[in-house]
Amino acid sequence: MLCWKCPRSRCPLGASALTVSVLCWIFIYPTERSPDHKTVLREVLREPRGWRRNGTETASFRKLLNDCCDPSHLFSMTKVNTPLGENLWFDGELLYSLTIDNSTYNLFPQEIPFKLPLKKCSVVGNGGILKGSRCGKQIDEADFVIRCNLPPLSSDFIQDVGTKTQLVTVNPSIIDKRFQNLLWSRKSFVESVKVYKSSYVYMPAFSMKHGTEPSLRVYYTLADFSTNQTVLFANPNFLRNVGKFWKSKGVHSKRLSTGLFMVSAALSLCEEVTVYGFWPFQINLKGKPISHHYYDDVPPLTGFHSMPEEFLQLWLLHKTGILRVQLEQCDTASSNQKPH
Repeated sequence: MLCWKCPRSRCPLGASALTVSVLCWIFIYPTERSPDHKTVLREVLREPRGWRRNGTETASFRKLLNDCCDPSHLFSMTKVNTPLGENLWFDGELLYSLTIDNSTYNLFPQEIPFKLPLKKCSVVGNGGILKGSRCGKQIDEADFVIRCNLPPLSSDFIQDVGTKTQLVTVNPSIIDKRFQNLLWSRKSFVESVKVYKSSYVYMPAFSMKHGTEPSLRVYYTLADFSTNQTVLFANPNFLRNVGKFWKSKGVHSKRLSTGLFMVSAALSLCEEVTVYGFWPFQINLKGKPISHHYYDDVPPLTGFHSMPEEFLQLWLLHKTGILRVQLEQCDTASSNQKPH
């Protein structure tokens, strides 16, 4: 039985600037507006074409993430980090917590089931900049590929996004909208996730009260059909701490995007990280219109995420050699110095 309890308060951390060129946007106007595409495009195009990993900066940033958020221990719910009887507070709600009972506790693995550290990781967003990128082969060459929110991997998209998947996230709202909360669409859901093969399905079951039941239905559905996927539930303590971390860096939003949560985890769990499909504007680097997603042009809900601010954080990490942000066609990159 899930036992809902009372609220507690939390205090956001302050913001800081990313680069000199965008200082005024983030520091002077932290909540009113985000930098527009022209400002970001100028910043990106000024960057030299080559990219090299900076091991010192990478290790330093990984330590910051480990100190604040401990992804190697808290990335998902486990029997080790969430003991029986613990009072667990939701990270996306002020009003609710639950007490971990036997039925919930038994859904967790003993420990995070990854052999750490992971080597080369691809974190694949769903941005329209991936369409026509021919990045599929490069994405699939990674040792561990993370995808967001059940993206389509049909033959129409393989050349651009690949097929390899070790972990795919699922927002509970997707289960509601696409699969009627699995009340009568269980088989169609099972069929839809076969494309991800033997992957982990990562769900924020304990972020919002209304997301818990759909997440549990996903777990039981995949178990009932004996599929190859394994459900992992996001630890709300990890999500909460990551949110505070990026707020201290200047990301002001109601909630971070799934993509930034996954990049944050990858930067701690993986030795090398390349991100794809993370471009929040509807023009590409040549100023030509692109769709919102690589598979459709459905606009996002407004006022929820701060995607330009998130991108600027990723771009700063790119500039300092901590991760690589892939924005151009992959087959135009040289083997030694991949352009951004």
